[in-house]
Amino acid sequence: MARTVKDAALENRTARQRLAVQKEPHWKMLDTGLALGYRRNQRCGSWLVRRWDDESRRYRKHQLPGQADDVQDADGEAVLSFSHAQTKARQWWQDEQRRAMGHEPAHRGAYLVSDAVRDYLAARERRGSKGVVRDRQQAETHILPSLGDADIRKLTARRLRAWHEGLTKEARRLRTGKGATSRNVLPLPEAGDTEAWRARRSTANRILTILKAALNHARHEGHVTGDDAWAAVKPFRAVDAAKLVYLTAEEAARLVNACPPDFRELVRGALLTGCRYGELATATVGDFNRDAGTVLVRESKGGTPRHVTLTDEGFAVFEALCAGRPSGDRVFLRADGKPWGKSHQQRPLKDALGRAGIDKAANFHALRHTHATLLAMAGTPMAVIAEQLGHADTRMTEKHYAHFAPSFVSETIRRNMPTLGIGGGSNVTPLSVRKVQGAGR
Repeated sequence: MARTVKDAALENRTARQRLAVQKEPHWKMLDTGLALGYRRNQRCGSWLVRRWDDESRRYRKHQLPGQADDVQDADGEAVLSFSHAQTKARQWWQDEQRRAMGHEPAHRGAYLVSDAVRDYLAARERRGSKGVVRDRQQAETHILPSLGDADIRKLTARRLRAWHEGLTKEARRLRTGKGATSRNVLPLPEAGDTEAWRARRSTANRILTILKAALNHARHEGHVTGDDAWAAVKPFRAVDAAKLVYLTAEEAARLVNACPPDFRELVRGALLTGCRYGELATATVGDFNRDAGTVLVRESKGGTPRHVTLTDEGFAVFEALCAGRPSGDRVFLRADGKPWGKSHQQRPLKDALGRAGIDKAANFHALRHTHATLLAMAGTPMAVIAEQLGHADTRMTEKHYAHFAPSFVSETIRRNMPTLGIGGGSNVTPLSVRKVQGAGR
């Protein structure tokens, strides 16, 4: 903390009354290049601050809010003593330096977790980051109720670990319609349901990531020094390796045939492009480039536009959907002519999977996995699949799809490993789903 400077002519009102009334303030140096000034008038004086600016080669001056304690006793806000004025002067210059570096002025007083989350999400919105709405919902549901009122300077690793662990035991809520007065709550998974508990820990890790990002942003902005408390809280290990769900080519065809006409086009678009639901729902006729055989994804998850290459089959689908329509129209529309909205895909997909006899826990994102998996099985290089999906590099692509691709290692092992005669045999012949369905007819 900066020391309080002494000055017999400015420290008290009696001494200041002996100063001359003049336009130029009476200055006192506080630090190198920083000075506090007092301007006396006929009734009550005021405090000013100036700092030498190397860039403009001149003094920058600012009058501090409030008045000097010439008539009234100082309260540190509306009425400032010489000591108060020094503190305000230094704060002013710190804020000016922060603005010059593109930061917001320093927060005075307690800086809460709710402040950190608010400022972090606001900064992401200014940058145009994706996923801000989702992360705000997560913060409002899982972070702010428990930690929102906590001063980030007083956070402890013990408290954060307890909160992180508690996320796995929070009651999961089902979606309810608008205007519902209560929410249905699902019971906790059984102790032996390892997949359900893995998913809960994975979700807790994603929420922890949001909190840490907000606290790191607060540290970067100078609202707190150090990150010992939250840096010591580690995410759960080995919980992000969810089983990748995809459809075989035969299952994909059955699913398409089981869909109602409007939803069928959306499903075909996902299977043939690998695009996400939101990317397809917002695609316009003008995004389809007939000459190049591509579809432009303007708003991808990573924020970078990409061009998705269409196969002959995909080209035929988009050409049929876009023919003769204005470029601003949405490619995929519901039966009522309205655009597909958020979460409109969930129920129709579940119903179509049931009608197709596909017993897989597949969501719409599984259609994207299907596109990439079938490409990998056909020997498509990982870099090409990454480009098609819009991944920044091949790390994510290899994590999910490399084991599907034919490789020198797998082919060499299968070719060279001798048959040991211990594989056993069985006279059980598995029946296809179609044979089972036709047996009762």
